[in-house]
Amino acid sequence: MKVLIIGSGGREHALAWKMQQSKRVDQVFVAPGNFGTAQEPKTANVNIAADDIDGLLGLVLSKNIDLTVVGPEVPLMMGIADRFMERGLLCFGPTERAAQLEGSKDFAKQFLVRHGIPTADFQSFSDVNLAIQYLQNCKFPIVIKADGLAAGKGVIIAEDLATAEQTVKDMIALEKFGEAGKCVVIEEFLKGVEASYICVVDGEQFLPMAGSQDHKTIFDGDKGPNTGGMGAYSPTPFVDSIVEERILDQVIRPTVRGLLHEGIHYTGFLYAGLMIDQAGNPKVLEFNCRFGDPETQPILLRMKSDLVDVTLAALAHQLDQVTARWDPRAALGVVVASKGYPSSYKTGAPIHGLKSADRENIKVFHAGTAAGEKNQAVVSGGRVLCVTALGENISVAQTAAYQAISKISMENMYYRRDIGQKALQELTN
Repeated sequence: MKVLIIGSGGREHALAWKMQQSKRVDQVFVAPGNFGTAQEPKTANVNIAADDIDGLLGLVLSKNIDLTVVGPEVPLMMGIADRFMERGLLCFGPTERAAQLEGSKDFAKQFLVRHGIPTADFQSFSDVNLAIQYLQNCKFPIVIKADGLAAGKGVIIAEDLATAEQTVKDMIALEKFGEAGKCVVIEEFLKGVEASYICVVDGEQFLPMAGSQDHKTIFDGDKGPNTGGMGAYSPTPFVDSIVEERILDQVIRPTVRGLLHEGIHYTGFLYAGLMIDQAGNPKVLEFNCRFGDPETQPILLRMKSDLVDVTLAALAHQLDQVTARWDPRAALGVVVASKGYPSSYKTGAPIHGLKSADRENIKVFHAGTAAGEKNQAVVSGGRVLCVTALGENISVAQTAAYQAISKISMENMYYRRDIGQKALQELTN
């Protein structure tokens, strides 16, 4: 069979790498892909943008592609799954209506409240003055979120009233995040440890993926502005069997039931970003309607099951007929970025040492890369690579990932040096 993966990031490289391993698959297309996806066996890039729905539909019809897997959020919000289903094509991703869980923070929060799913207290505003008036009585720090899609950067933790007021003005009045920030969600600051919980959903049933933890902020020690994610590892010690059962009972099951109750068709990956408090109780920070990036990279490095089998079972509403098997070892991925990300950064610099870094139990997943002169990888984005390693435990995987990074060089190279440290501290307590 032929598979199309939509997107160009590290998540999409990991999906292509995993899906081409399936015995079912003869060829994988990635639109538009990156330098790394072009190097994978049975895999070819196609120069069609992820938001070019007509172009992607034409590609699937002309190439007789059997299965499409949507990586990023934008085409989902544009209704790509609806368009493909209308033509009788298999497209793994939620409908436009279902994708509002990610596309609108306000929609997601209202959904959580309707179905009694634990989350932070909040209020939504599209009027600057009303928002500022509300802030006068808030406890700080407080979290301010752009309602719409902002590439993982539309969340600001305001430590004081002055910062909060300026953030609201920037988002609503000055349109710092464009349409995404015309409505803002102001919510209480939750204390605890973050975790990512990702499932495959077929409308009625779900299949959990391995637990993981992302590192959102740009600097070590969880400092600085939010990014799309600077590294992740799996499994996480913060989600033991007791906490996982609470997540399933209090978050995942009521979410799937709630969607079904509201007549919302949801087939695809469902990502719950969670805050786990000291007592092990989860609260939902956000939903994503896709596999997380960079969580996908370490999770798929550990996955033993055939991902194509899983996606096809979900599309056939037969998730109860497949299982997810995992390598017992830990995997840890460190994002290598262009200095200046998540703001402005330079592109075009050649990347050296990639072949020496890629070896047994190490996989360098590409994100912001393209082909330069003499077919050498060059920087084309803010997040450039995700260097991911398998190890007997998180400590071994962490050491291996950073050793691999030491073999890579590029101009303005930047990465966090503490990915996985919270897990190591937890395990030694």
